[in-house]
Amino acid sequence: MTLYDHPTPKNRLLAALPADSLAQLWPQFTSVDLTFRQVLHLPEKPITTVYFPETAWVSMIATLEDGDGAEVGVVGHEGVVGLPVILGSDHDDLEAMVQCPGTALSIDTPAMQQAMDADPVLRNLLLRYALVHHGQVARTAACNGRHYTEQRLARWLLMAHDRSQGDDFPMTHELLALMLGLRRAGVTVAAGTLQKAGLIRYERGRITITDRPGLENVTCECYGVVRRAQDKFLGSSDGSTVEYRR
Repeated sequence: MTLYDHPTPKNRLLAALPADSLAQLWPQFTSVDLTFRQVLHLPEKPITTVYFPETAWVSMIATLEDGDGAEVGVVGHEGVVGLPVILGSDHDDLEAMVQCPGTALSIDTPAMQQAMDADPVLRNLLLRYALVHHGQVARTAACNGRHYTEQRLARWLLMAHDRSQGDDFPMTHELLALMLGLRRAGVTVAAGTLQKAGLIRYERGRITITDRPGLENVTCECYGVVRRAQDKFLGSSDGSTVEYRR
């Protein structure tokens, strides 16, 4: 078995690495199963492990003193959970919680730091991803402050769909309210509107996307801005020529 005997990564960030860089890093990974609502790291607690999601995706949540909170970013197969480690720290003020169960590749924080020190190509790629993710976080803040609930919900559902393996995924109105920083009643009304329009189906704690083009017509420009930045960085994941709203 040679240094290059490894499968093609399902994580698009790792797949973007040159063969030499990936071959050096690959033996240090452990394949793990992430479960629904599993917490990967907590605010102000040491980040001991960095995760590269494959089929799972993770919400980054800002929690307030009163216990309320809202999602400020989402990470799936396009990225990495543990950005403070990439940026030279081992703490975050956000919680990382699994929203869709699935697989990921994990690596211990010291090993990740050593790998970045040894490989400038790896470091540069991860720092560029950090900038792309920062853009997502900034756009989420602007969207949540300025756009209608139905637009915000459609944006979030499209982002979740991009990171899912199919058209349905687990989700409750309670969690959607947390993701969007809204009251549950507001989410229920917005979800009901999208369901009546035939864009989604919601039942028994699962949401199914039934009309993606319709959702793209409902959402604001924020989804397209973030998606285009991601695809410019990593390349389109499916070669599609979807026209995003401007």
